[in-house]
Amino acid sequence: MINIDLDISRALEFISKEQIYDFQEVIDKSHQQLLNKTGKGNDFLGWVDLPTSISSSFLDEIQADADRITKKADVFVVIGIGGSYLGARAVIESLQHQFASFQNSDRPKIIYAGQNISEDYMTDLMDVLDNQEYAITVISKSGTTTEPALAFRIIKNHLEEKYGKKEAAERIIAITDEHKGALKILADKEGYKTYVVPDDVGGRYSVLTPVGLLPIAVAGFNIHQLVKGAVEMENFNKTNADIQKNPMALYAATRNALYQSGKTTEIMVNYLPTLYYMTEWWKQLYGESEGKENKGIFPAGVSNTTDLHSMGQYIQEGIRNIFETVISVEKSKRKLEIPMDKEDLDGLNYLKGKSITEVNYNAELGTVLAHVDGGVPNLRISIPELNEENLGQLIYFYEFACGLSGYILDVNPFDQPGVEAYKKNMFALLGKPGFEEETKAIRTRV
Repeated sequence: MINIDLDISRALEFISKEQIYDFQEVIDKSHQQLLNKTGKGNDFLGWVDLPTSISSSFLDEIQADADRITKKADVFVVIGIGGSYLGARAVIESLQHQFASFQNSDRPKIIYAGQNISEDYMTDLMDVLDNQEYAITVISKSGTTTEPALAFRIIKNHLEEKYGKKEAAERIIAITDEHKGALKILADKEGYKTYVVPDDVGGRYSVLTPVGLLPIAVAGFNIHQLVKGAVEMENFNKTNADIQKNPMALYAATRNALYQSGKTTEIMVNYLPTLYYMTEWWKQLYGESEGKENKGIFPAGVSNTTDLHSMGQYIQEGIRNIFETVISVEKSKRKLEIPMDKEDLDGLNYLKGKSITEVNYNAELGTVLAHVDGGVPNLRISIPELNEENLGQLIYFYEFACGLSGYILDVNPFDQPGVEAYKKNMFALLGKPGFEEETKAIRTRV
C-alpha cells in the first residue's frame, strides 16, 4: 500500500493540467531509461532497484553489527559528508525523541563528524569523546575526501590512544569501496569490519545502503521496515509512469511545468522540527542532481511555523519566482491538549481542549492559503505518520522523482562535476602535492 499522497490542486491557479500532462511523453521515456538503466549517468543507477535487491539476511547482518556496537558504546560517531551522512541523519532525527541527548536509552547517541572543517567543532567533539565510551563508522568511497578524512585521522588516533589498536579496530566500521581506495587499504590492514558502498550508487542516493542503514540501526530504528517501505514504492513504480496515477511522475512533471512558467526556486516546507534534516537531505539530492548547464530549480527549505517569523514576509511578498512544496504529516506520535486558564491573560482559552497538532495543522492550512493568495503555487506531499515504512516510501519517492526531473531538464542527475571546482582551489591554496602549477596561478589572485 502506498501511503504518499501528492496534492497539486493549489498549483493549478498558476499552471494548467494540460501543461503538466504535456510532459507525459518525456516522462514515459525517462521512466523506461531509469528502469532499464540506459539514460544519462546510467553507471550510477543502482539505487533504482536497490530496495528489492536487499536481502533480509543482509539487514540482519547490519543489525547484528549495530547490536554489537551498542554493547560497547554509549556514543556512535558517524563520519561522512553530504549523502554519506544526511540521509541517515534525516531518518534518525525524524524518528528519535527530540531531546534524545537528555533521555536515558539503551541505544548509543548518534553524533556526526567530517561534515565540516571547523577546529572548534572538532576540539569540542574530542572533549566529549574523552569522557564517553564510543565507536565510529567512517563513510567514504575513496577515503581521501578532505572533510571526513581529516575527522577520521583525528578520531582514529584518539580511539587508539584510548583503547589500544586492537580494541580500537573492534570499534571502527568502514563503509567504503569494495576493492580500492585509501580507506579500503587501511581497513584491510587494520582488520576493520567493512561494508560496501556500491559502485553504481552515488552518495546522495545511498541512504538505503549500509551508509544509511548502519547508523539508523545503531540508533534503534527498524531497518527492515524502512526497506519494506522503499520496496513498496519501487514495486508500485515499476509498471506505472502515468502522471495522473504515479505521484513521482506527477511531482516531476508539476515542478517542471512551474519551472517553465518562471518559478525557478522550490521551497520545501516542513511543519515539524524533526523533519529539518529530511529537508536538508532533499536540498542536497535535488540541488546536486539538477543544478547543471545553467539549468535547474533552486532548492531551498524552511521549517514552519518558526520560519514564518523570519522568511514568511519574503515568501508572502517577495519576488514571485518561487513555489512551495509542503511535507505534511497527518498524525502526531504523541498528544498534548491546551489547558484552560482561569485568567486567560494570553487570550488562548478559545483553544482549550484542542491538541497542538490541530493548531499546527490550521497554521499550515492558513499559511498555504495566504501564500497562494500572494502568488506562490503550493504542492502538498502528505504521509499518515512518521514511521520507518513511510519514510522508506518517501525516500524512494524523492529519489525516483529526482531522476525523472533531471531527465526532463536533459541533464545528468547522477554526477556533480561542479563540486570539484572548490576542491581544486582549496588543494592549490594548501599546497597539496601535484598542484604546484595551480598553486602558483591561484596565488596571483589572492
